[in-house]
Amino acid sequence: MRRPGQDNAESHRRLSRRALLLGGAQIAFMSMLGLRMRYLQVDQADQFRLLAEENRINIRLLPPARGEIFDRNGVPIAVNEPSYRITMVREDAGDVEQVISQLSSLVDLDEVTLNRARAEMKRSAPFLPVTLADHISWEEMSRIAVNAPSLPGITPEVGLSRQYPIRGDFAHVVGYVGPVSDYDLSKIEDPDQLLRIPRFQIGKVGVESKLEDNLRGKAGAKRVEVNSVGRVMRELDRREGQQGADLQLTLDQALQSYIQARLGEESAAAVVIDCQNGDILSLNSSPSFDPNLFVTGISVADYRDLTENNYRPLAAKSVQGTYPPGSTFKMVTALAALEEGIITPEDTVWCPGHLEVSNRRFHCWKRAGHGHVDLEEALRESCDVYFYDVALKLGIDKLSAVADRLGLGHKFDLPLSGIARGLNPTREWKERVRGQAWVVGDTVNASIGQGNVLASPLQLAVMTARLASGKDITPRLVKSVDGIETPHPEAQSLGFNANNLQKIRRAMFTVSNHRRGTAYGSRIIEDAYRMAGKTGTSQVRNITAAERARGVTKNEDLPWERRDHALFVNFAPYDNPRIAVAVVVEHGGGGSTAAAPIARDITLQALHGGMPPLDAYPTKDRKRIEEQQKRLRAVIPDRDGNRGGDRA
Repeated sequence: MRRPGQDNAESHRRLSRRALLLGGAQIAFMSMLGLRMRYLQVDQADQFRLLAEENRINIRLLPPARGEIFDRNGVPIAVNEPSYRITMVREDAGDVEQVISQLSSLVDLDEVTLNRARAEMKRSAPFLPVTLADHISWEEMSRIAVNAPSLPGITPEVGLSRQYPIRGDFAHVVGYVGPVSDYDLSKIEDPDQLLRIPRFQIGKVGVESKLEDNLRGKAGAKRVEVNSVGRVMRELDRREGQQGADLQLTLDQALQSYIQARLGEESAAAVVIDCQNGDILSLNSSPSFDPNLFVTGISVADYRDLTENNYRPLAAKSVQGTYPPGSTFKMVTALAALEEGIITPEDTVWCPGHLEVSNRRFHCWKRAGHGHVDLEEALRESCDVYFYDVALKLGIDKLSAVADRLGLGHKFDLPLSGIARGLNPTREWKERVRGQAWVVGDTVNASIGQGNVLASPLQLAVMTARLASGKDITPRLVKSVDGIETPHPEAQSLGFNANNLQKIRRAMFTVSNHRRGTAYGSRIIEDAYRMAGKTGTSQVRNITAAERARGVTKNEDLPWERRDHALFVNFAPYDNPRIAVAVVVEHGGGGSTAAAPIARDITLQALHGGMPPLDAYPTKDRKRIEEQQKRLRAVIPDRDGNRGGDRA
């Protein structure tokens, strides 16, 4: 029988053993916890400190100021202006719709933009700002600032946005910027992170697009401290970005704006180029458009107006448009024949109004014919049969070789969108592209700038500058980048016989200054500025034998799109060429009536550096020119973009 003391001792031993096991387990657990804490706090301290820092500190890009664009005299044509916008933070606003209603009583809000903002709020965190209105006026900005206490969550902000102060006058050259799209990103293999900033603007067309890398600049950065849900707590530091490079173009703003006004609403193009160094002084396409419409995203209605216009205001016709050069090509044929010794300036050709070639009749524009004509007379009166006859002796190979030396068929390296190569046709080209052999009729057509020959207004201006100078003038558009002059190789001789070139120039002079010249009505009578030129009229339709028999339908009696193109090229002054000009009026009819008067006005404007005196014009034209100059002064912008009555 157990005694009570023995039972108590046994229970005490069992309790002590259990306590020992429990204590050992606790000690083991605490040891493991201590070791783990040591591992995390000591051994892995640097790694976790880095992870914590990365979670707490964010690096955010700061967009740089875009480089600005100026004309050759420093007139700004693409600038950065303060852009005022309104943003809302949803969690600070409370009742979003009520705040928007209050805001609407102060400023006009676009419903489309508001709906886009509402959708963005639903996708975004409540503490992130969302833009409700962009490009608001300073007056609207002021009203919002004054009423800020009653507009919870609303913040007026200021940034930089592109502005084109002279609007449409440079639209086809400078182009425009717009917000980065998915399509833009898809075209870039390794896109700059800047491009992922919401509403960041990049060049879409023209110089803005082609020189995007120069204009964009380098991003800055700021370090901000954020909490666990991403809200910015404070800014720690910032490094400002590097502004994009400023560009200076060779264009002259006063001349560019004058020509744009002179072309008016015609579907037309004009180019003025320096005959000595190739600087492009103007590059115009008409009608134009306001590039400011595209900066924040053009409306559907505005875009439809542009795309449905038959005159194609979005097309840069001066470099993208290609046209049969018509009779402006006849200098090429004449020079090639002189260089090959096939003709002399005194040789004559009989023109009865047509020439039979391979059982086909090729007509002269003058139905009754010109009779006996020599080189000068043929160019002066634009006799087609003379050049048909010359081309049969010359052949297409020698003709296309001279056209190539004069710049036709060349795609010049300029920072512009969609530059056309044109077409200087050869035997090889027709075989490769058309799968057909070259025939003699092709050569006859090519001799007067018809058939397969195509040229842009820029190429025609280069051709004329090369004829005037005898050098391989190459067009240049960018004068300097951040003040550093753009290199331009010195023009070299084309190797043409000087006497032959002089014969061509003299014949061009008579076109404008001889009573029987096709451009005599558009002559300049001021001796120091007399021009040498050539009219051109290119067909855009076939004239049937039946129509010829009953009389060719006049252009004015045809639908606009079936009328002939009107062309004129010239250089001036004749004795010391400074500029070359090319004008194309789409479906304008005759070159002498539609294009030559415009080219004369452009030439005088360029040489005088402003509105020329009336005594530079023939007496019969002075009253009309005076009225024309008054109208143009009312619409030509000054260097600040003010037009007519808008000027102070």
